[in-house]
Amino acid sequence: MKRTYILSISMLFTTLLIAGILTSPYDIAEEKNEKIKVVVTILPQAEFVEKVGGERVHVIVMIPPGYSPHSYEPKPSQLMEVSKARIYFQVGSGVEFEVTHMKRLISINANMLIVNCSEGIDIIDRDPHVWLSPRNAKVMVINIYKALARIDPKNEGYYRHNMERYLRELDRLDEELRLILSNITNRVFMVYHPAWGYFAHEYNLTQIPVEREGKRPTIKGMAMLIDQARRMNIKVIFVSPQFDVKSAQAIAEEIGGKVIFADPLAKNYINNLKSIALKISEGASQNG
Repeated sequence: MKRTYILSISMLFTTLLIAGILTSPYDIAEEKNEKIKVVVTILPQAEFVEKVGGERVHVIVMIPPGYSPHSYEPKPSQLMEVSKARIYFQVGSGVEFEVTHMKRLISINANMLIVNCSEGIDIIDRDPHVWLSPRNAKVMVINIYKALARIDPKNEGYYRHNMERYLRELDRLDEELRLILSNITNRVFMVYHPAWGYFAHEYNLTQIPVEREGKRPTIKGMAMLIDQARRMNIKVIFVSPQFDVKSAQAIAEEIGGKVIFADPLAKNYINNLKSIALKISEGASQNG
């Protein structure tokens, strides 16, 4: 009789579990297993974190699309998100937003893990745009993996698998960019904001910036840039959507050329860099 009673209770418990009326301790743990809230400074970092963290992360981006890291002020709603975050992934290369606001952001959340994504990258000429080289992007991705594995060790294998898959994608991107840019003869391109130094260094190109140290060119400087563009047969000037393009447009008009947008802060990292390489290649053919 006792054995039959125990068997009946067991069968009832199993039935309730299947029906969803009861929840197992394992299921309860899964329900409480919330996503890791992380903050990044720029959109390309969001891509990197989401590729590694997958469904385990919720990413907040401080610099919204169309805004410049050189001048953006965080909103109160963003500061509230920072106060709840477990990790802040800095670019760590001297991005002006971080130089200006990082101490304040850290003070809002003393328990937040601060990760320098640029650790292990050589900073060239104090240029903060390190992410625009796929080789540097790989270092940033590895740093992101290490931080996620540290804060969530039980899912380390998941993060490692995602990281390795994305690193292979970045290797293929590098190969494609080298192929796209391999046959151009005029390897000089003019840009308004000098964001593409690491990209140029990686692929044996030279960028000529219109803006220097955040300042528009003087009238004399404009004349020199126009003369330089003519001497080098440059017909295309690349501009970032985050900046005023009037100076670039003025130069383009003087040389009979055109302005083309190239966004250093686009989130879709791989497709964006392919697009930029194609634009540079096409611009070089127009440059003659």
